[in-house]
Amino acid sequence: MGRLPADADFPAKVKLSIVPPPSGDSATNVLILLHGLGDNHESFTNLGKQMKLPETVCISIQGPQNLLDLGGFHWGDDIIFDSTSGGLDADSGFKQTTELLKIIVKETLVGKCEYTLQEIVFFGFGQGGMVALNTAVSLHQAAPDASSGELGGIISIGGALPSEAPASLTPKCKTPVLVCAGSEQSSVTPSSEDKLKHVFEFVETKRYRKPGDSMPSNRDEMMPIMQFLSRRLRSTKGVPAGSVEIG
Repeated sequence: MGRLPADADFPAKVKLSIVPPPSGDSATNVLILLHGLGDNHESFTNLGKQMKLPETVCISIQGPQNLLDLGGFHWGDDIIFDSTSGGLDADSGFKQTTELLKIIVKETLVGKCEYTLQEIVFFGFGQGGMVALNTAVSLHQAAPDASSGELGGIISIGGALPSEAPASLTPKCKTPVLVCAGSEQSSVTPSSEDKLKHVFEFVETKRYRKPGDSMPSNRDEMMPIMQFLSRRLRSTKGVPAGSVEIG
C-alpha cells in the first residue's frame, strides 16, 4: 500500500486535484480521472468527491493542451478537425500525453508514493478514455512480462483505442477494461470493440439504453462502473451504500 500523494510529488507542469479517501481512510488505491475533450479537471474532481470510494484517493488531471480560443483542454498532440462533421476529431495523437501519464504512474505513484501498478485504476471520458487505454498499452509494451505491466483496470466512457495503438498484441495486455457507450451513434463501433479484444485480454462492454456517448446520468448507467470498481479496488470496506447515485 502506498502513501497519500501530494501536489509536490507530481511534475510542476501538471494541473490536478487530489481527493483523499473519505472518512480518513488510508489510501489503498488510486483512481486517476481524465476528463473529455474541451473540459477541465474540475468536473471530474467533483465526480471523485461524489463517488466516495473507500480507501481510494482520486486524482483528477487536466489535459495538458489548451483548446485555443474554444475553451477547455484536450489530451491530443494536435488539434484536428473532422472534414465530415466539421467538429473536432478526438483521435488526434497521444504520444506526448501517454508519456506524461506514464511518468505520473511510474515515477510519482509507483516510485515516490510506493503503489503497485495493480493498485492504480484509470477512469476516462471520451478522449480521456482513449488516452487511458493507450497508456495501459504502452505500460504493457514496456514491461518485461505481461503481468508486471498490468494496471488495476481501465474504465472508458465512450472512448476506444486510438488509431496509433497496435491492432493486436501477443501476449495481450492483462489490464481489465470496462467500456460504456451508447446503444447507437457511439464512438465505440463494432470494429473498435474488436480491436479492444485483440489488444486486451479482459474486455467488458456495457451499452446504454440510449444513443450517444455520455457520462452516466442515473443509477442503471452507473451500476456497471461501481461493480467493476468493487471488483478491482483493493478495499476491505466495499462500496458504501448510496455511492452509486451521482448528481
